[in-house]
Amino acid sequence: MITVWGGQTSRSMRVVWVLEEMGLPYHVRQVDMLAGEQDPEFLAVNPADYIPAIQDGDVAMVESIAIMEYLMARYGPTPLAPAPHDPNFAAYQQFLHLGEAGLATLMMPVVVSRFLAPEAERENWGASWCLQSFQKRLRLVRGRLASSPYLAGEAFTAADISVTYALNLGQRNCGIALGDVERAYLDRTMGRDAYKRAIERSHEGVIT
Repeated sequence: MITVWGGQTSRSMRVVWVLEEMGLPYHVRQVDMLAGEQDPEFLAVNPADYIPAIQDGDVAMVESIAIMEYLMARYGPTPLAPAPHDPNFAAYQQFLHLGEAGLATLMMPVVVSRFLAPEAERENWGASWCLQSFQKRLRLVRGRLASSPYLAGEAFTAADISVTYALNLGQRNCGIALGDVERAYLDRTMGRDAYKRAIERSHEGVIT
């Protein structure tokens, strides 16, 4: 049984969504990242103390995109990951990683500035730069969706899971205003049954 260590609105949502799409058995262990002390079981899996993390038998992994790729390779094949010879493979790879490296990561300085920093430091230059950079990278998503319903073409893939999380993070916590194209895209991705199940399961589990 795969254990997912995560939080209700964290990047662990990506991992749970992949598991639901693939129909794999798992359970969720909730982690409160603001807690003064963490569960030693969680720290044994990820001593760096951040989420998500998984335990799959003897395998312990962190980083949401890496975990997604591991699950699809280990328990696939799956339509979530196009084969290397697929004409859409390059776009799949690009947007799978853009969802984290080019979008979600940029939102972290904004989130910590707005919610954790002292009042006088919340509107800082670094957070403003990250917001501007997010908007620039969003052009790549918008341009791709102008020609196809999903980021790797006609079929839903893990790239959509990656980017959907980032877009939600941006609009929910960072004040990013999405356009009609992006909102229609989120309606498609978040309308999937596996997404709805993942939302329910992400709110379950043992709170550490």
